[in-house]
Amino acid sequence: MRRLSVLALLAGSLALPLTARAQTTEVAGVKYDNSLQLANAKLQLNGAGVRYKAVFKVYTAGLYLGTKAATPEAVLATNGPRRLHIVMLRDIDGNELGKLFTKGMEQNTSHEEFAKVIPGIIKMGEIFAQRKRLSSGDSFSIDFVPGTGVTLLVNGKTLAEPIKEPEFFNALMRIWLGKSPADSQLKDALLGRSAAARDPFNS
Repeated sequence: MRRLSVLALLAGSLALPLTARAQTTEVAGVKYDNSLQLANAKLQLNGAGVRYKAVFKVYTAGLYLGTKAATPEAVLATNGPRRLHIVMLRDIDGNELGKLFTKGMEQNTSHEEFAKVIPGIIKMGEIFAQRKRLSSGDSFSIDFVPGTGVTLLVNGKTLAEPIKEPEFFNALMRIWLGKSPADSQLKDALLGRSAAARDPFNS
């Protein structure tokens, strides 16, 4: 009986690290919590992946939703709070990042949709210009909360008032989930789709 108790204790202790590991998903050395709280809502990690440029890893990104979504249309139609969390893997100029985001939105929205979010784009550009540089290891989150708008946080700190335009969050999401995404394999990863491991030298 005592031997059984010891074996049970050992089995329990071995299971603990597995449970701890199951609470996060690791991408390129960056750990993403599998769930989090935002505005009193529980969100789950829909998917996470790496943004490549040529052979270089630029950043990791993780998408959090209230319920799982496997298509861009489902993500954009999701009600409730949402978050995209990005962790830099390389240094980048803040102004340059803002310009890349603006270009990504312009390529993935109609002229009418783009015109509606211009005030938000200007505000976003000002936020990144204040930061001047994002270094490897820095993170920023794009949070959407209904009734509040879009909040941009750098290293967990809010740098400006929320962007109120309701279309702005979905315009941002189209950078990664639109018809001309920043990285097609990152798009698949954010949607939780299984994909073959990427060889950047053959991409």
